[in-house]
Amino acid sequence: MHGSLPGKAAEIRALLLSLIDTLPEGAALPPERELSVRWNVARMTLRRAVDELVIEELLVRRHGSGTYTTRPKVARWLGMIGFSEDIRRRGMRPGNTMLEFRHQKAERAAARRLRIPVGDPIIAFTRLRLADDLPMVVERTTLPAAYVPGLEAEDLDGSMYDLLTNRYGIDVASGTSRLEPVMPDAKTAAWLDIPVTQPCLATHGISFDSRDRVFEYTSALYRGDRYAFTTELRMTQTPRARATSF
Repeated sequence: MHGSLPGKAAEIRALLLSLIDTLPEGAALPPERELSVRWNVARMTLRRAVDELVIEELLVRRHGSGTYTTRPKVARWLGMIGFSEDIRRRGMRPGNTMLEFRHQKAERAAARRLRIPVGDPIIAFTRLRLADDLPMVVERTTLPAAYVPGLEAEDLDGSMYDLLTNRYGIDVASGTSRLEPVMPDAKTAAWLDIPVTQPCLATHGISFDSRDRVFEYTSALYRGDRYAFTTELRMTQTPRARATSF
């Protein structure tokens, strides 16, 4: 959007970005009156440049309080891509903290999701996913133990998908996922370092390998203040529409 800014507003935008770079996250900007005098610019021009940065989520306005620096949300594409790869593509450093790791037998719900018999061994673990050391996601994963013999907690420091491919020959082929807004429980909020009043985004999904086996069930809770989801939509034409189009 900033490409449409006229010369003076573009100059003020650059000054605002430089100012933001010197401030910690959550710091208050000086009042508009002070900045307009400092930079010799009309309040309206300054406000327009601030508006652009609010839209880009580099600044946030709080009614009756002022304008504050913030961190833009990570826009994650809905698709078959692991957290580690997604974060690296955005120039950030992925990290993991193993919170829980258990070998157990599949109860009815887990067996149904993984399409295995009730009582089959499974591995269930919970990881806190980090981006540049910032807690981003609490991810709970369940795998059929027969597909990943010998898997232990220390094997899951990096990308699970890379591990599944390289060690176990499991190629991720497809998957389904459901997205919904939720509020975190107390334990999850503590792991993510957020209040229980902070809305989050939850995903629930299964993944298939090239042999059409369900090799993974995952539920993940993403910080709503740090994450946005993006998907690509395409218009599907009916046979009649294709036949009559020019």
